[in-house]
Amino acid sequence: MVLRTIVWFAYFWAYLLITLPISGYITFLENKNPQKADKFVAHFVKNWARRLIHLAGGKITVTGQENLPKDTAYMVVANHQGYFDIPIMLSMVGDVRGLVAKQELHRIPGVRTWMRHLHCLFVNRSSIRAGAEIIINGTKMLKEGHSLTIFPEGTRSRGGPVKAFKAGAFRIASQAGKPIVPVTIDGSYKLLEANPHFFINGANVRVTIHKPIETKDMNRDEIHKLPEKVRQIIINDLEQNCD
Repeated sequence: MVLRTIVWFAYFWAYLLITLPISGYITFLENKNPQKADKFVAHFVKNWARRLIHLAGGKITVTGQENLPKDTAYMVVANHQGYFDIPIMLSMVGDVRGLVAKQELHRIPGVRTWMRHLHCLFVNRSSIRAGAEIIINGTKMLKEGHSLTIFPEGTRSRGGPVKAFKAGAFRIASQAGKPIVPVTIDGSYKLLEANPHFFINGANVRVTIHKPIETKDMNRDEIHKLPEKVRQIIINDLEQNCD
C-alpha cells in the first residue's frame, strides 16, 4: 500500500506539472475556439482520471450508461463515499462534466486551473449569498449546454449511511428545466478512506447510472420532494447490492 500511494501521488503532481503548457494553450483557445478548448480539456482530464484509478488499483464496474441523456445537458447527482468519486465520475460515467465542488479544492495549485477549464463551480458553504450565486450560475451553465455533477451530501460518507441531500442541486436542474440522473457509487471509500494511515489500496467499485428524472414542468411540491426521492433511489440500490 505504501509504494502504491507514493507512485499515485507522484503521478498526480507530475501530470499537473507536465501539462502546465497545455493548460496555457487551452486558456488561449477558450477565447478563440471554446468548443475546441472543451475537447482538449475532456481528453486530458479523462486520461488523467483513468490513470489515477488504474494506479490506485481500482476496478470499476459501470452499468446504465444508456441512461445518460444524449441530446441535452443534465445534472448527475451521486452519493459521495470518498475522494476517488471525483476521478470515477470524470472518467467512467459518460462524457467529462464540470463539478459543483467545495471551495477547498479551489486552493490546490494546478487542480483549480483544470477545474476552471472544466467549467466547475465552487461552493462556499459558509456564505448564503455564495450559495445563491451557485444556483444562478449552475442554472445558466445547464441552459448553455454544460452538464454538471454534484455530490449533494456535501461531505464523504466513507461507506456509512447516505447523508441527507442538500436541495441546491435540484433547484439548479429544475430552474434550468434539465433532467437529473441519479448515480450510485458503491465501494469507492475502500480505495482510500477505509485503509490504515490513509494509504491507497486496490478495490472493486460498482457504479450504477439510473434512469433520468425530468424536471421540466415540475410543480413546487414535486421539486421539494426531489432530494429525498433521488436519495432513496440510491439507498435502495445500495441495500439491494450489499454484501
